Amino acid sequence: MAITLPYVDVDSTLRAMAGKAEGFGRLALGGGAHGLLHNVTSLADDGPGSLREACRMKEPLWIVFEVSGTIELSSYLNVSSHKTIDGRGRHIKLTGKGLRLKECENIIICNLEFEGGRGDDVDGIQIKPCSKNIWIDRCSLRDYDDGLIDITRQSTDITISRCYFSKHDKTMLIGADPTHVYDRCIRVTIHHCFFDGTRQRHLRLRFGKVHLYNNYTRNWGVYAICASVEAQIYSQCNIYEAGDKKEAFEFYSEKAADKEAARSGLITSEGDLLLNGAEPCPSKEATGENMFHPSEFYSTWTMQPASDSLKDILQTFTGWQSVSRPPEQGNADVAAS
Repeated sequence: MAITLPYVDVDSTLRAMAGKAEGFGRLALGGGAHGLLHNVTSLADDGPGSLREACRMKEPLWIVFEVSGTIELSSYLNVSSHKTIDGRGRHIKLTGKGLRLKECENIIICNLEFEGGRGDDVDGIQIKPCSKNIWIDRCSLRDYDDGLIDITRQSTDITISRCYFSKHDKTMLIGADPTHVYDRCIRVTIHHCFFDGTRQRHLRLRFGKVHLYNNYTRNWGVYAICASVEAQIYSQCNIYEAGDKKEAFEFYSEKAADKEAARSGLITSEGDLLLNGAEPCPSKEATGENMFHPSEFYSTWTMQPASDSLKDILQTFTGWQSVSRPPEQGNADVAAS
């Protein structure tokens, strides 16, 4: 059976990615068609030619790298609105701290590595508060002291695709607290990602809506995915391969701020492939009149049945990839570095 993967044309030209995400992050434009092309020429934490200098600029930028190597961050790197951080054509690793997307919109982060973030509350990519229209694609994330990607405090309309997660405990938290009822606005799509032996939170969700499709999660230590208070998770054609722990789906009851009764969320499992004794989603918890369907929000997404062929592809083509930087279409201006 032929496998059709998403994004067959996004590497045709440099800016072909803009607005091409599937799912809730489909409006993410990043630096867009008219933002200046900005060259990062230094691996320094800050200063002329650095990534930090580029990310604090207010104008739309499509940020590319003229160097390869490791950037040691001494503090969170704040990303301002209308930015693409494009690692194609180079090998860039961020370590020490991570990226913070705070009150920003229109962000694309592509083809980077994140490893070795240290300190309390240090995430690889932290998205909060009130950020929207974000696409994270083809990134490798491992070994941070807190989360790899955390999405909280009314941040919404986000797609995470083709990413590789490994060597970590609490992988992805969406919705930080059972009192944050305003997080009902959160909407996230996660697809074609590989969670390789990470212990838990692939994802853990409070409130909000998450569409998971064509992901591969194996050898978790606690659970694969978890629905807490008012969560709605639509799990579609994913592969769950158990190790010693067999429970793929978990429901944690918590007290929301506006009600006394403890409540868990909902998970719908449709077309998922359960391997090595992975336990199916309990039917009594899987459906409900409040469960959303992705087609209520977007009409198309590239999906195929969960299979061994898909599993092989996800082990090969997720995370940072050694791909060439696509050509820039037309004669773009180049920002001074």
